[in-house]
Amino acid sequence: MPEAGSRRRTPPLLAAGIFLLFFSSAIAARADTQCVVLLHGLTKDSRSMLPLQRQLIDAGYYVANIDYPSRKKPIAELADLAVRAGLEQCARVNARPVNFITHSLGGLLVRHYFERHASPQVMRVVMLAPPNHGSRVGDILSCIPYIKDINGPAGRQLGTGAGSVPLQLGATDFDLGIITGNRSYNPLASTLLDGADDGRITVDSARLEGMCGFLVLPRTHGGIAADEQAIAQALQYLKQGYFSHPRAERFDCAAD
Repeated sequence: MPEAGSRRRTPPLLAAGIFLLFFSSAIAARADTQCVVLLHGLTKDSRSMLPLQRQLIDAGYYVANIDYPSRKKPIAELADLAVRAGLEQCARVNARPVNFITHSLGGLLVRHYFERHASPQVMRVVMLAPPNHGSRVGDILSCIPYIKDINGPAGRQLGTGAGSVPLQLGATDFDLGIITGNRSYNPLASTLLDGADDGRITVDSARLEGMCGFLVLPRTHGGIAADEQAIAQALQYLKQGYFSHPRAERFDCAAD
């Protein structure tokens, strides 16, 4: 008879079996979980994507919110660094398929990377305010000594001139939805842009050949990544492959 107050020990083989059952179940659950890679914009960091991250976790996604040195390297190097880091983080926890939600420069990193690598593991991509055709604001900022140093090599590649990386990239071959803004609190920048803009890029600059959905919201370039409506529509796109907003545009898409 065991002494009063003593605990029965679980037999070692039974304990090992319980551990393996729990561990294998955790792996299976992760395998059924989609991954979302978040890529912030120029001069930002992963904290700017925290509102998105929280909503995605609540929705059941595994989130890889990637920090990358946006002001330290050119776009080609940032693309390899940041996109690969996101894919590797998803792979480590066996979360798939992989989706991306990007803000501004982050969208160009995805385009640049997958123009050079196959994308079979990618399910859907949502870009927030991507400068897909560059920006004349970028042309001006790259000529101002102090500002061009702050924005770094990637910032100097976001214009519309000969060194524009966006203008060198081709059409997308993955399922892509784009949300951009048309509100600006920067009248000086807006005088440089033709048509509706968000203070950094025009609405037309966000468009991209091959996109499957397009939505314009009354938001600024910097504010759109934390906007509740933009976040809700981004999650809607990941889930259904279209935006539910009444003003959203839908297109025939090769990924359908």
